[in-house]
Amino acid sequence: MIKREHYIEKLRPFYDSDLIKIITGIRRSGKSVILSQIMAEIENEGKDVLYFNFEDDLTLERTPDAASLIHYVDNYRKQHNIRKLYLFFDEIQEVEGWASACKTLRLRDNSLFITGSNSKLLSQEYTTEFSGRYISLRVQPFIYREITEYAEALGREVSTLDYLIWGGFPKRFEFETPAAREAYLNELNKSIIQNDLIVRYNIQNTELFRRVANYVLKSNSRIFSARSIESYLKNEHVDGSINTIIKYLGYLEEAYAIDRIRPFSPKTKAELAYSFKLYDTDVSLNSIHVKDGRYDLTHNFENIIYNELIYRDYKLEVYNGERGEIDFVATKNGKKYYVQVAYSVAEDKAYQREMDAFGAAPNDAQKILITNDQIDYSTSIVKHLRFEDFLLSDDL
Repeated sequence: MIKREHYIEKLRPFYDSDLIKIITGIRRSGKSVILSQIMAEIENEGKDVLYFNFEDDLTLERTPDAASLIHYVDNYRKQHNIRKLYLFFDEIQEVEGWASACKTLRLRDNSLFITGSNSKLLSQEYTTEFSGRYISLRVQPFIYREITEYAEALGREVSTLDYLIWGGFPKRFEFETPAAREAYLNELNKSIIQNDLIVRYNIQNTELFRRVANYVLKSNSRIFSARSIESYLKNEHVDGSINTIIKYLGYLEEAYAIDRIRPFSPKTKAELAYSFKLYDTDVSLNSIHVKDGRYDLTHNFENIIYNELIYRDYKLEVYNGERGEIDFVATKNGKKYYVQVAYSVAEDKAYQREMDAFGAAPNDAQKILITNDQIDYSTSIVKHLRFEDFLLSDDL
């Protein structure tokens, strides 16, 4: 496995701090590997570490709740005469009262590193309890540069087309046949939907939830509203209230399966009410739902750009101008970019549509067009980036 320095370097300054280090992200995105790499760095410095994997039934049986976990750690320190202990808790949300345990252990001269596959780790309920004494980091599946590095270590090559269809979940690259890869991704999808959500939230109408989840995951990079999803379900002769749909979307976000960003209209100087643009955390969650191999390259293309920009720490909005939508207003370190994304603008109609949207945008930032075309479509006001060049670059 490659070293994911992009994430580790952000936590390294806090190794000895009493801040709780929270690593979150979708299931199987590589959080445990990052945790083990951090643990190895600290152990190599001769410091005392203790690791718990709470997806292991025996570990969870031994320390199922806050009291038993605190008691175990305290006894371990006494038995080994340890002054400062570095604690690594993998999938901590499985422990009952985990936040209380972390709060107590932090106060006893322990340095805590925790992972979890649920965004409730960062909910107001728990962050208030931590009183700001934490630092958080969200891990994504591999971006393309990480994929190329990992593929090289495996003695393989991964094309941009493969990335567009099958995304970046790390373990899927270990499977050499398409059938094995798809079987793994399908099981991962079931695990997220079944274990992380249906069981955790005791969802009774499992069929409705699966219908909503499947529809949303295969409809990435689109403007949505809860009402539009309700209309789709009615056309499919499925009943689901708007409140239920909103609740189910929240569950998918909490499991980091999807992200939502709101459109912004310069006309009203406000976010558009009740609508949002939706992206899959990994485009494979779209591809495993399609039939007959008709993969949604157009929408996966935009979704990939979204994931890459989020990885690079850009804050993103959707811009709704007078002449159409600009996919992203990307802001970072005081710099702003208008980013338009299209699989191809080789046809005149597509070229005109994308360029017209730029025409109504203010001239207060660099305007960038990213496509899969090999021809350079740059103009005096718009910079064109080829898809692969963008993927292998450090920044916009």
